[in-house]
Amino acid sequence: MVHGLEQIDGTVSFALRGAPAWHGLANRVFGDDEDVSTSQMLDAALLSNWDVRLVPCEATMPDGWRSNLRSENHYVLRTNPVDGGVDALGIVGGGYTPQSNESNFDTASAIVDSGDAKWEAAGSISEGRKVFGSLLLPREIVLDPGGADDHTKLYLLVSSSHDGTSATQFSITPTRVVCQNTLNVALRGVKQSYKIKHTINATAKIAQAREALGMAYRYFDTFETEVQALFDTQITNAQFYALVDTLYAKPEEDVKGALTKWENKRDLIGDIYFKSPTQDNIRGTLWGAVNALTERIDYFRNVRKDGREASLAGASGFDPLISAEKDRIFAHARQLVSI
Repeated sequence: MVHGLEQIDGTVSFALRGAPAWHGLANRVFGDDEDVSTSQMLDAALLSNWDVRLVPCEATMPDGWRSNLRSENHYVLRTNPVDGGVDALGIVGGGYTPQSNESNFDTASAIVDSGDAKWEAAGSISEGRKVFGSLLLPREIVLDPGGADDHTKLYLLVSSSHDGTSATQFSITPTRVVCQNTLNVALRGVKQSYKIKHTINATAKIAQAREALGMAYRYFDTFETEVQALFDTQITNAQFYALVDTLYAKPEEDVKGALTKWENKRDLIGDIYFKSPTQDNIRGTLWGAVNALTERIDYFRNVRKDGREASLAGASGFDPLISAEKDRIFAHARQLVSI
């Protein structure tokens, strides 16, 4: 499976706390109980001292720069953290203000300091053009503590770009612990993400970061209500397959193997729901059905040919197409209960 993490001379720009990631790659894995500071996470993920800067574009690319980008504007450059070389990450207009990884993660530190969050992971994808960090917030949902004891944790994802394609963004992602299934969905009346432009000053960034933390808790409160309703709704096997068939209708014509693909998808979702140990404590509930459907998307879907970081982005909550698909699943599930 493609992971999209930046690798230079065999060194991967990624670090995490706790269990190793599904791709098995990391420059450093901190212990689950370690208190990882912002600077430690940046250093371990090879995100420190990039010296992100602008220089005017020239007609020819100077020797030693690893890019073929051309424009009348400005190159965004960085100093490579592994070999000290100069990397051109993108071309931007005159209104663009570069932001260092330290600045963006220090903004996230304002959330850590005010909310007792813990750094979970950080890294670079797309050859340094995009960076991300994951903060575990001190909130979780525990369904049926004396029985199913099903846990869902809340993460605040911090992402930014160095090629002018996106602002710094905070996104909320609930994750079911037993299978690390990200359940990012849009909820009615509650924002799921917050963007901070590259031109905003540091004081305003911290204020907005704290607003993002409040947004996270408001989101989680609403999400908890919906999840509890899904868990409380018992379904039969026939109702489970009816939901699957509503979401993924049987093709009317077998064009280019469409029928076989549909059957394989339906069988896979059924195998996850009826056979996977991740379903042992929630099978027979609408919450179990939703998790089987979203777990397939996170771990068993085909990677798009035009997206090298698609798997990592999808499983982390950054991919808008995957988020939209999960929204669709939750929307159909909501129709079966009174939420």
